[in-house]
Amino acid sequence: MRIAVDVLGGDNAPQEVVAGTLTAARRLPRVSFVLVGEPGTVGPLLEDVPGNVTLQASGGAVRMDEEPAAALRARPDASVAVAARLLRSGEADALFSAGNTGAAVAAALLHVGRIRGCRRPAIATVLPFSHPTLLLDVGATVACRAQDLLNFAILGSVFAKRYLETEGAPRVGLLNVGEEPGKGHDLAREAHRLIAESPQVAFVGNVEGRDLGSGKADVVVTDGFTGNAVLKTAEGVARECLRLVREAFYGSLVGRVAALAARPRLLAVRDRVDPENYGGSFLLGVRGPVVIGHGNSTARGVENALVGIVRAGGGLVDELEVALSRRQPVHGEEA
Repeated sequence: MRIAVDVLGGDNAPQEVVAGTLTAARRLPRVSFVLVGEPGTVGPLLEDVPGNVTLQASGGAVRMDEEPAAALRARPDASVAVAARLLRSGEADALFSAGNTGAAVAAALLHVGRIRGCRRPAIATVLPFSHPTLLLDVGATVACRAQDLLNFAILGSVFAKRYLETEGAPRVGLLNVGEEPGKGHDLAREAHRLIAESPQVAFVGNVEGRDLGSGKADVVVTDGFTGNAVLKTAEGVARECLRLVREAFYGSLVGRVAALAARPRLLAVRDRVDPENYGGSFLLGVRGPVVIGHGNSTARGVENALVGIVRAGGGLVDELEVALSRRQPVHGEEA
């Protein structure tokens, strides 16, 4: 496998992205890594480079505050665009970027393209609960149609079977404001009907936000606007809960003594909810494995994301395309 890495994307680029890639390269000697970035910026960081790491020259990164499509049109040599073209041409088998999410999605759609049957792609991320749950979409398609949510259910089922190694068909839930089929707005009700009628999905019905970590579903489907809000809220709540625990323990001498005894368990909880354990989110629905890292990824997050790409295995895109090709057409569906 050859992975193109946009080393200029992200808040901590290029230092942390390069460091994480080099660690992954030593850990995965049979995988090749193509660092995509400005030679003058990246070159000085490449000391003691493993033989399975090369550098591909590019322009600069698409900044977080730039409008993605406009930036890619103005600068076709941007690092994420060059990495996407490597994936399209077959010079790379997968792409990783921790930069501007919109730019990564736009570059993938522009240079890699969608798989047949997929109107819009979805970003799938693993929520690290005791029962890991795959949530999609978390930001690729803000305004969805019911057919998109059906596609997400199918894509998520295939991916969860591989990545989460579920026993049997992954159970799929639709994120909604209530469990009853008639709950929610028109999109939710129509999506519920389509997913429930699909023989390709082990549908368990509507799932409320409080049930995301309950184990009721292995895959939870929603539109990109809602999914992104849920993801960011979950990350913020996790950080705040950890802060409150720290305050409770370190606010007094007795608490500090208790914290020493509880430290191993507290660290285990912190590590469980740390998004860097998974490192990246897969963009499903495009003709090549594209993984989007957290904007503030450190070297550990980058390393784990790259290992996750290998873990998902080859042939993922073909399997996703076959699954969508078996779906029955939706009345009034547009390409």
